[in-house]
Amino acid sequence: MEEGLLSTAKQPRRRWKVILAEEVKKTSYIALPMVVVTLSQNLLRVASMSMVGHLGELELAGTAVATSLTNVTGFSLLFGMSSALETLCGQAYGAKQYERVGTYTYGAIISLIFICFPISILWIYIDKLLILLGQDPSISIEARKFSVWLIPSLFPYAILQSITRYLQSQSLIFPMLWSSVVVLVLHVPVCWVLVFQLGLGTAGAALAIGTSYTLNAILLGLYLCYSKSCEKTRVTCSGDVFSSIKEFFRFAIPSAVMICLEWWSYEIVILLSGLLPNPQLETSVLSICLTISTIHYFIPYSFGAAVSTRVSNELGAGNPEAAKTALMAASGLGAVEAIIAITTLLCSRSILGYAFGTERELVDYVQDITFLLCFTIFTDTVQAILSGVARGSGWQHIGAYINLGSYYLAGIPMALVLGFVFNLKGEGLWSGLIVGSMVQCVLLTLVTSFTSWEKQVTKATERILDEASNDEE
Repeated sequence: MEEGLLSTAKQPRRRWKVILAEEVKKTSYIALPMVVVTLSQNLLRVASMSMVGHLGELELAGTAVATSLTNVTGFSLLFGMSSALETLCGQAYGAKQYERVGTYTYGAIISLIFICFPISILWIYIDKLLILLGQDPSISIEARKFSVWLIPSLFPYAILQSITRYLQSQSLIFPMLWSSVVVLVLHVPVCWVLVFQLGLGTAGAALAIGTSYTLNAILLGLYLCYSKSCEKTRVTCSGDVFSSIKEFFRFAIPSAVMICLEWWSYEIVILLSGLLPNPQLETSVLSICLTISTIHYFIPYSFGAAVSTRVSNELGAGNPEAAKTALMAASGLGAVEAIIAITTLLCSRSILGYAFGTERELVDYVQDITFLLCFTIFTDTVQAILSGVARGSGWQHIGAYINLGSYYLAGIPMALVLGFVFNLKGEGLWSGLIVGSMVQCVLLTLVTSFTSWEKQVTKATERILDEASNDEE
């Protein structure tokens, strides 16, 4: 009899393990291809910048400044706002409100295209802004040249990010994977021809980025229009689209604030490093740290995108337990990846600097700061996954307040104290960012721990029903 009771007790455990294993498969199916997608899309700008580096020191400096500023004022804003679709499309798809998925996507595209116009005006006068900030006039003029020719890339980028979220919400990842890889492969020769063969220089590098984003958007747009996989969610652009714009902005604004506040804090610290003694070395090393952490961030961000899709789908379908299981599966995958990444960094710390320069001082500095970089890898993994939960659940506004407090009330002030008051220089500045990201992780963990998944299901259901009643009216 005791054996029978033990066997009965083990059955729920076995069943739970099977469910978790199945969820790990579903999460991996989304996350692993998304790593390639996000990496390919962002490497377009890296490839263009590397080619500009062969034109001369002035061209490289101007393009580097322009890339940083256009990312802060344009691309990060569009990327953040489009993340609202992870909530709206994901929950609508889970609730089998398939037409709403297409309606939200069209509404997002229209909204983001309008946002591109004020950004374009800002980029036209970017040289005046840089001179006002104390930048060298010749670098400012070169930065304006690159920024103006980059304006045509804004519009396809807005469309591309919207379609990406549309497909992501339906777990249609492989079309994005193939299109992103094909575009990246084509981008390199196209950029080389425009920059060197046609002699367009930095303007050619910017045009190549716009051409690649346009091609990627066209490829995914054709898939959206003609694929049977999108048959249920494909709708015509009608009056319902304009009614969905208000709901889109309700989530788009806090989504953008949540993402931009974090991205901007790193750019601010890089600028602050220019005020330190030996600014060339300090800025170079912190830029290397930012490059490494950004490249790695695509991996946990992809896990976050996967958990966002799974959580939003399950909340829309009314399955709170499945949403919780999706979080556990993504957390397990993230932990394994973080251990591998940190181990790799620590083992290669003595030679890591040679990837960016041959000066002994630079290599030794990179070796010393690698230990701090490992903390960043850990915190990036935690916050990327929990931020995905926030987007999937629809509490981006809470995430925005958390990021504001973490980085601008804790992280950056601590960076200033450690870097300038305690004279820890670049290591102090980066340590301040780590403090901010640790505070962010703790707060996101607390909010997630106290989240009532049943309540989130109720909110998702009410939101979808309200939209349906508005459409009928």
